[in-house]
Amino acid sequence: QVTVRDALNQALDEELERDERVFLLGEEVAQYDGAYKISRGLWKKYGDKRVIDTPISEMGFAGIAVGAAMVWLRPVCEFMTFNFSMQAIDQVINSAAKTCYMSAGSIAVPIVFRGPNGASAGVAAQHSQCFAAWYGHCPGLKVVSPWSSEDAKGLLKASIRDDNPVVLLENELLYGVPFEMSEQAQSKDFVVPIGKAKIEKQGTHVTLVSHSRPVGHCLEAAAVLSKEGVECEVINLRTIRPMDIETVEASVAKTNHLVTVEGGWPQFGVGAEICARIMEGPAFNYLDAPAVRVTGADVPMPYAKILEDNCIPQVKDIIFAVKKTLNI
Repeated sequence: QVTVRDALNQALDEELERDERVFLLGEEVAQYDGAYKISRGLWKKYGDKRVIDTPISEMGFAGIAVGAAMVWLRPVCEFMTFNFSMQAIDQVINSAAKTCYMSAGSIAVPIVFRGPNGASAGVAAQHSQCFAAWYGHCPGLKVVSPWSSEDAKGLLKASIRDDNPVVLLENELLYGVPFEMSEQAQSKDFVVPIGKAKIEKQGTHVTLVSHSRPVGHCLEAAAVLSKEGVECEVINLRTIRPMDIETVEASVAKTNHLVTVEGGWPQFGVGAEICARIMEGPAFNYLDAPAVRVTGADVPMPYAKILEDNCIPQVKDIIFAVKKTLNI
């Protein structure tokens, strides 16, 4: 078993070793070994030029990283939390995402923006927002959101090797969680293709679509419902943009019911996009009931634990949504 933290560390180590153009920069990534110890040991191994501590200035170091990517270095830019990426959103969107198109393909920007996204525990509103819908909205970016250690390693490696800007949304509460990792995933050549969802559990009665930490909640809910005779198919999106809607459509054609689950806010969210795509496409004809969304509450995240728990989708909320859509 390998924790998500160690899987990310492994991916960074392997890519820094494989390609000398790859470098990591961000707050406390070097001498302190990373705020979450994702970059543990890398500064000692690769030195100041490859693992770079920056001042607390997201717009500044994101801009440096984007400029480096424009001259074919491959920066990995760490935000201590994606909430702070709002300081740098001009660089992420206006500089990184749009340059390839505006230069008619002559300037690529091979950069990865990564760090923890969404709610952690007891860190209140300014550290708890999910940016999947924000960044997923913008053409020119690829947006990935891993759940397991295999997702984290494979998607980070694929993101670093991609010639486009990639936003990699991790989850702080998953960092210490161990997952089984196949022998194949331990190899240095292992990548998870960007834009391909994964069916984590086969089922026949209802399709559950999720990304990041709520995938685990969906599997827990599916285990409870299975004892009551309801078999859920659980899809781990892995990539928000480009979205693998074909896998969702094929599942809905089989189960005839759809529930989406996410930690973000409901309005204009990832679930809203999935529901719209299903309604506009061929899978709509297979639905036996309206699609249902399970989301975070439509409020800034409260600090108090009991209120926080009520703002984040829980297993009981997913079970309730499944029973509602199946009318049981």
